[in-house]
Amino acid sequence: MPQVQKLRENELEVLATMEQPTIDFQGFKIQLYEWKGGKKSVLLIHGWEGQAGNFSDIINRLKAENYTIYAFDAPSHGFSSSGKTSFFEFCDIVAVLIKKYQVSNLISHSFGGVATTYALYQNLDIQIDKYLLLTTPNKFSERIQSVCDAVGITDKVRYKLITKIENEIDIDVNTLNVSDFVKEIKVDKAMIIHDKNDKVIPISQSEAIIENWKNGELVTIEGTGHFRILRTGFVLDKVIEFLKLT
Repeated sequence: MPQVQKLRENELEVLATMEQPTIDFQGFKIQLYEWKGGKKSVLLIHGWEGQAGNFSDIINRLKAENYTIYAFDAPSHGFSSSGKTSFFEFCDIVAVLIKKYQVSNLISHSFGGVATTYALYQNLDIQIDKYLLLTTPNKFSERIQSVCDAVGITDKVRYKLITKIENEIDIDVNTLNVSDFVKEIKVDKAMIIHDKNDKVIPISQSEAIIENWKNGELVTIEGTGHFRILRTGFVLDKVIEFLKLT
């Protein structure tokens, strides 16, 4: 199960300002969030061990621009019900909500970029106008490696873990790469904003992705790191500027 961090007080305050419906999804009660605005709409996709409240500063800026905003807590994240979950359930709920809300604009953070691009890759009937990624990993295998390194898992145990995952899902984890997904997905305009000193996800991963994304642009920044990128003023300016592009 993911280890989700508690929200700050101001993040909880933002979540308290909107409708909070729920839906049943693969045995989970998924917490949804909706801020009603104008016809322009956007879906926010948080990262692994993140939650919708992490977007509180972005939400405030989008509200000021009269966007209708949708967000959610993935299975076993935030205020959704807890239980054993996986990368693929995360991807599936993203696809379900894109179709449910019929959004054409997406914003993801961190691992949310992997889940979203895979969801779009598995659902090529979905057409997205603008997709903004605030940092993103590239290879799922590298994400497994980084988690194993963080908790001290040996290579032998990591190999067994990967084998178990592959047997359960019947997919080679080495094929789960954002840089491959973006070659196929239907996105008119894409932008990745990545801090070149991000200590969680090296910027080289976004650079590898953008090489294969003909409709994508990489914006390199400094001074935010991996998490503060979600609440830094000049980044929020770029978010709104990108969404307003015609």
